[in-house]
Amino acid sequence: MTEHAEDPVHRQGMFGTSGSGDTSGYGGLVVRRGQGLSSPRPYGGPDGGGTPGEFDEVADELERSLGDELADAIERVVVDRGELTFHIKRERLAQVAAHLRDNAALRFELSLGVSGVHYPNDTGRELRAVYHLCSITHNRRIRLEVSCPDSDPHIPSTVSVYPTHNWHERETYDFFGIVFDGHPALTRIEMPDDWVGHPQRKDYPLGGIPVEYRGAEIPAPDERRSYA
Repeated sequence: MTEHAEDPVHRQGMFGTSGSGDTSGYGGLVVRRGQGLSSPRPYGGPDGGGTPGEFDEVADELERSLGDELADAIERVVVDRGELTFHIKRERLAQVAAHLRDNAALRFELSLGVSGVHYPNDTGRELRAVYHLCSITHNRRIRLEVSCPDSDPHIPSTVSVYPTHNWHERETYDFFGIVFDGHPALTRIEMPDDWVGHPQRKDYPLGGIPVEYRGAEIPAPDERRSYA
């Protein structure tokens, strides 16, 4: 696991958008946080840190399972708000997922889905795929997060490990533009096949059309009142 130098981020507004009206009401929000940092040991568990706990057991067993061959797979480990997240190198993702599923001491046999995130200001890691895994056997939950640059939006598919990721990866591709290499049929799942762009990215135009609702005219989102 590698440590990243502290890189404070001061983010203005709720969603980090620019060039359109902020209709969230959080235009004045400023987020100050460190980014790219690993949480210190001991990780503790869902009820808090301070002493070694459930999260340490999972991390230790995963490192043992990966061995020397995949020792570089885990970029960092983050514990926040009682949740455990492993940041994984994208080229190692499928192998790490297989170890998490098949190791009897881990047994994360259920995936709750794949989702995308877009951080337009995080150079080199603008796009993220997030995997929520559950161990029914041990009653535990963890999260995997994988990043890729906007200039090379490729992440290996995990359909071979979790077949239900078929539709989830298609949706993430559809909305964020992440290309899941090795997916059996990576096509749009909600937007029309000829749709231009990926509408859940933060740089996607807000757009929209006016709507009439019970006699009231509701303007398009980019024409609404700004709270900035």
